[in-house]
Amino acid sequence: MKTKISYAIFLAACVLAASCSSSAETADGTTSSVGSLPFVDAPVESLSGEKIVISGVGDVNVDPEYLPIFRQQGYDYSVSGMDDLFLEDDLTVINLECPASAIAGEQADKEFTFRCDVDALASLRSAGVDVASQANNHSLDYGAAVLLDSITNLTAAGIEPVGAGSNAEQANQPAVFDIKGQKVAVLGFGGVVPSPDWHATTSRPGMSDGYSIASMVDAVKAADELADLVVVTIHWGEELQPGPPEDDVERAEAMIDAGADVIFGHHPHRLNSLDFYKGKPIAWSLGNFIWPKLSAEGSDTAVAQVIVDTADGSIKACFLDVTITDNGHPELDDPDQRRC
Repeated sequence: MKTKISYAIFLAACVLAASCSSSAETADGTTSSVGSLPFVDAPVESLSGEKIVISGVGDVNVDPEYLPIFRQQGYDYSVSGMDDLFLEDDLTVINLECPASAIAGEQADKEFTFRCDVDALASLRSAGVDVASQANNHSLDYGAAVLLDSITNLTAAGIEPVGAGSNAEQANQPAVFDIKGQKVAVLGFGGVVPSPDWHATTSRPGMSDGYSIASMVDAVKAADELADLVVVTIHWGEELQPGPPEDDVERAEAMIDAGADVIFGHHPHRLNSLDFYKGKPIAWSLGNFIWPKLSAEGSDTAVAQVIVDTADGSIKACFLDVTITDNGHPELDDPDQRRC
């Protein structure tokens, strides 16, 4: 059962125990679960408490101008290939690569500008989506008023927005959930901005700063003091690249050192590896998810699944393999494989 707790209500944190990976080793020495389904077992014996199951996915786009298939198939088509997977977990986090608003706004001077259909939010929510990050390089495609309206619309649809707000404090505010007796905080951060003025300040709306280690560490520490688990979803990396740049590795390690337990990355439009630092999973890039079928590489994606044992805090994680089989339509490669 997923119960939303007010942003302002938090409790003291507990520290999670470390775990290690059994994933395959890549040529550069990192561990990867791309293209397979290895998982991470805690090195200590689990006390077999209740399990919290968290799902993370990459870029979600429900702009009918970019994906006209939704005009024929409807928005339920975007999530029907998941076979109710997100209704079986405890928390599902996405990167919403467009503001969901019907107000006009002012279109940015960019090659690609996206606007989600507000009507699509009901389909996402009914499929089990709980949190949507708006901290990405399309959140302000139509200006601050449209972004703030999107935050309102997401909330009205029952999806918690993170990573953006009317000022920097709100943009760095976590969504907090009460799951099986644990407080789970979700933070959204966004780099890859077209202009520095896309980042929120004390007096300007916008998105959280995914470049600044200092500001992200402060937000993670604050969330860690108030929740038992801290999940970060972050827009970073370089388009079409198979792995993270060094500065993102530094950011990830700093956030985990500050108290983050899970990191879901996105932006490169390619599925990267699932690695671990101090026993905490980092999905560097979850690639495309609800997106056009543009290429074999861009259509190869996954659900990053994280399972936390509430008895001892041990974590295991894996990729559930997914393929975009049609425009805007990801499908589980093996619908019977539903857990790490």
